[in-house]
Amino acid sequence: MFDTNNLRNSRPFDIPGSLTAEAVEKIATGLNGLLADVFTLYMKTKNFHWHISGRNFRDYHLLLDEQGDQLLAMTDPIAERVRKIGATTLRSISHIEKLQRINDSNDTDLTPEEMLKQLLEDNGHLVQILRDVHDLTSELGDVATTSVLENWIDEGERRIWFLYETQH
Repeated sequence: MFDTNNLRNSRPFDIPGSLTAEAVEKIATGLNGLLADVFTLYMKTKNFHWHISGRNFRDYHLLLDEQGDQLLAMTDPIAERVRKIGATTLRSISHIEKLQRINDSNDTDLTPEEMLKQLLEDNGHLVQILRDVHDLTSELGDVATTSVLENWIDEGERRIWFLYETQH
């Protein structure tokens, strides 16, 4: 059981909880970086969804739409988790740009195969980021965040599988 009186000044928003101020800061940093990467990969996936063409257009278009929806569905729970533990989250596109580790794509002449290969690599990178944040939250005793990350790792591995199969 935690004592809310002892936590009054330990968090930016005085939200009661069992995590230390140091743990909140570390977890929020990890989650905000993750959120920036998820937004970046969402936008990249939708970009390719809108611009893919060729003989497998319908299949690829639908695949990328499904994957984009899955990524977008992660954003609010990540941001709200940051708020629940008493920290602040992303505020703007420029904030995303400062934190993102997954690269944007402004290329206008990519083939469908090149698009899918980039998304395969980016989803692999995202799964590694998810695993790193999972390790952090597990180490710091944030079981709620650790639990949802496990589901997102599984979803990411499924996206990788589907994208990998398009390459073979």
